[in-house]
Amino acid sequence: MKLNTERMTLRTFQQQDLKDVFDFYKDKAVCNYLLNEPWDERNSAELFNKLLNNNELTEEKQLNIACELEGKVIGDVSVWYTGMKETVEIGFVFNPSYSGKGYANEAVKHIIDYIFSEHPIHRIQAVLDARNLGSAKLCERVAMRQEAHFIQDYWSKGEWTDSYVYGILASEHEASK
Repeated sequence: MKLNTERMTLRTFQQQDLKDVFDFYKDKAVCNYLLNEPWDERNSAELFNKLLNNNELTEEKQLNIACELEGKVIGDVSVWYTGMKETVEIGFVFNPSYSGKGYANEAVKHIIDYIFSEHPIHRIQAVLDARNLGSAKLCERVAMRQEAHFIQDYWSKGEWTDSYVYGILASEHEASK
């Protein structure tokens, strides 16, 4: 898979991307609202290999998409089936050094377009820690609507956390074009 946006290339991960990806996954602030802890030198190769192997979207397999800007990977967008008919979840992580320039918005919007056009998907959802206001704003910018705010519904990293659920239907996406 390889897509081009106005400024970036969106593609599956390649072995040479490890250093770029490690640069943002080792950052404690980046991982604060993720399910995983920051990467370190001991586990980075193993965790990166999972991204390498997630190279197609199927009912059984997650797709991880490298967001490349001028030869450097600045983000990781994941898409996976939820188990509900024709429904996928999307997640995203971007290097904070590139925030505020619209790259995440550009990449996620393009990937949503791709998912709806290339797969028989009825609904795309995003479930995120409610404290992650940057991700919530990104969901809203790409035309996803907030569907739920669950109170202390998820135990993460030693504490109960709230969750937001955002969603967009294929019919809404089509109507917005």
